[in-house]
Amino acid sequence: MLNLESHSRHHTGAGRGRQGTSAHRAGAFWSLFVGLMVLWVLLSGKLDAFHLGVGVFCCLLVAALCTDLFADHFDLRKVIRTLYGHLSYLPWLMWQIVVANLHVFKLALHPKMYDKLDPHLVRFHTRLQGPYAQTSFAQSITLTPGTITVRVLPDGVFIVHAVDGKSGDLSALRDMEARVARTFGES
Repeated sequence: MLNLESHSRHHTGAGRGRQGTSAHRAGAFWSLFVGLMVLWVLLSGKLDAFHLGVGVFCCLLVAALCTDLFADHFDLRKVIRTLYGHLSYLPWLMWQIVVANLHVFKLALHPKMYDKLDPHLVRFHTRLQGPYAQTSFAQSITLTPGTITVRVLPDGVFIVHAVDGKSGDLSALRDMEARVARTFGES
């Protein structure tokens, strides 16, 4: 038989401190809605009344259904810090991708390409703890031409394939790791 008192207390957040307050849930709901709506507009590219109306309806529905999942871990300061971190990290990453593209292009067109290539695996332990930070780091390495994240072991060991010594430079990988750590507040 369902105990309505404990069921009600669980879903209203009574006894859970700050995370259970209605203001906290409202903040989580509206932050989720705004984030989804921004994503909707960016991905659809449509700004007419019909598409915006459908977007508002869908985003409200998803935010209403997912707020309970999101509210327990919602911290507006952390969301803003992470968003700011991503906005500062992404331009740097894009520049690194351009620079690496030019390097790989130069390697490919070099008359003695086979003398310049030095494919090898780089193995190192990351200081990143969170799964999102580690995943972002692994994806950033793979997005950068000349390197591919081959494996991430459970203990935080990364195995990266590099086409030459410059691409597999450990100090460059550590710089990227430090920037990812700042993005996710792990520095």
